[in-house]
Amino acid sequence: MSIEAQPDGAIGARGGAAPASPTWNAVRRNAAGYLFLTPWLIGFLCLTLGPALMSLYLSFTDFDLLQDPQFIGMQNYVRMATADPKFIASMKVTFIYVVLSVPLKLAFALAVAMALNRGIAGLPIYRAVFYLPSLLGASVAIAVLWRQLFAADGMVNSVLALVGIDGPSWISNPRYSLYTLVALSVWQFGSPMIIFLAGLRQIPADMYEAASLDGASSMRQFWKITLPLLSPVIFFNFVIQTIEAFKAFTPAFIVSGGSGGPINSTLFYTLYLYQEAFGNFRMGYASALAWVLVIIIAIFTAFAFLSTRYWVHYDE
Repeated sequence: MSIEAQPDGAIGARGGAAPASPTWNAVRRNAAGYLFLTPWLIGFLCLTLGPALMSLYLSFTDFDLLQDPQFIGMQNYVRMATADPKFIASMKVTFIYVVLSVPLKLAFALAVAMALNRGIAGLPIYRAVFYLPSLLGASVAIAVLWRQLFAADGMVNSVLALVGIDGPSWISNPRYSLYTLVALSVWQFGSPMIIFLAGLRQIPADMYEAASLDGASSMRQFWKITLPLLSPVIFFNFVIQTIEAFKAFTPAFIVSGGSGGPINSTLFYTLYLYQEAFGNFRMGYASALAWVLVIIIAIFTAFAFLSTRYWVHYDE
C-alpha cells in the first residue's frame, strides 16, 4: 500500500478515506470564533429574528392573546389605511415630533460641541454634565419630573409669573403639549454632542489658520470648513436621532398618562401601538402597526443614504 501526500498536507493511504474538503478545513480553523459567536447567534435567532418573523405572521391574523390566531390576510393593513382615524392622528403627531425635535436637537448639540471645542478648562466635567441628560432623559423619573415642571402650577409657570406672564397649563393644553415633549427631546442632546465634539477634534487646525490669513470670517469658516468636514458626523447623528425619534414612547406615555391626550395631541405612533396591543388586546393589528413603522424607518433611512451624494463630503 503506497502513501501519498494529500492536498492539505495530511498523509493518507491510496484508496482510503477522501481528504477533508476545504470548507471543513475552514470550519475547523474558525471553530474557536464560531464558539465565541454562539451566545450572540442564539440571542439573535431566539430574541430578535424569531420574534420578528412571528410578528410578521401575526400581522396577517386576528389575535387577542386568548385564542389561537385567525388568518385574515391583509385586513389589518386595509383597516389601517381606510378605517382607523387614530392611526392617521398618531402618524401626524409622530411626524411633527420628528421634524421638530431632530433638527433642533442636532443644532443645539453642535452649538454646545463647538463651544466646548474652544479648549475651556474642565472640559471632561462639562462633557459628563452635558451627557447626563441623554442617560436619564428616557427614564420614567425624568418624564414624571417633566410633567411636574410643565403643569399648570409647575416651576415653568412659577418662573413666568415672576415677570408677569400667566402661563398656560402646558401639559393639558393640546396647543402646547407636544412641544413640551419636543423640548424634552432637545434637552437630551448629550449623545450627539459627544459625537460632534469628537468630529470637531479631527478637523485640522491649520485649515482654520489658513482661512483666517485669507480674511475669512468665523461664519464663513463655519460654512466652508466646519460643516463640509463634519458632514459625515452630521449624517450619522441625523440617522440615529431620526430612528430614536420615531421610536419615542416613554415621555408620551408618562406625560399623557398612557392616553395620548389631550385630544390625541401626544399620541405617538409607538404609544398607539402599545394601546392596541396591551390595552385592546388586538395583537395582530399591533403587529401590523409595528411592521408599518419598520417600513417607515427603512424608507427614511434609505432616502437619507441616497441624499448623501449631495451634501456629505468624505476624504476622497
